[in-house]
Amino acid sequence: MGSDKAVALLSGGIDSPVAINLMQNKVEIIAMHFHQLPLTDETEVEKVKLLADKLGLKQLYLVPFADVLKQLVDKCNHRDYFILSKILMFRTANFLANQIDAKFLITGENLAQVSSQTLSNLSVITLNVNKLILRPLLIFDKNDIINVAKKIGTYEISKGPEICCLLGPKYPSTRSEPDKIELELSKIGVEEIIKQSLNKSEVVNF
Repeated sequence: MGSDKAVALLSGGIDSPVAINLMQNKVEIIAMHFHQLPLTDETEVEKVKLLADKLGLKQLYLVPFADVLKQLVDKCNHRDYFILSKILMFRTANFLANQIDAKFLITGENLAQVSSQTLSNLSVITLNVNKLILRPLLIFDKNDIINVAKKIGTYEISKGPEICCLLGPKYPSTRSEPDKIELELSKIGVEEIIKQSLNKSEVVNF
């Protein structure tokens, strides 16, 4: 394992555990999950804990994000919900990375796999973060990702419906412009959101 650290976004889905697995022999990884309690039940969090344990991670930050997501719905253009929520997640991970001297962020994003993960949207998200974002699955085929997940033992834990779209729009933006996204972000207190979310986080050590 390399001596460099990275903060990885870990969802309960299939992709992010595979992305983490692919990077584990290169950097020391601290995982971060943004949960939606009390909008969801404990199943989501328990699933992510199982994934982190299966991957052999040493530390997992469980970040409460339901109130943040509700702010996006109430104050911002709903079609930009997925872009804005991902930016806020990355900015929070970026803040933690600065605190623990981590050089990179890791995500399981896969180009155009879902409508919000277009090249345009990923580019705008990247502009809003100053750490280098590593996307090891960016051009992977979904079947290849599934095959790796089965091989490393995370597929059975990850499979099933995802609840990340709970508050999301039916027709999300597939193209975005930096200035318009900056305007949407100005409608909420980004820095305060980041600090409050991290302060309320639960840190799980394995």
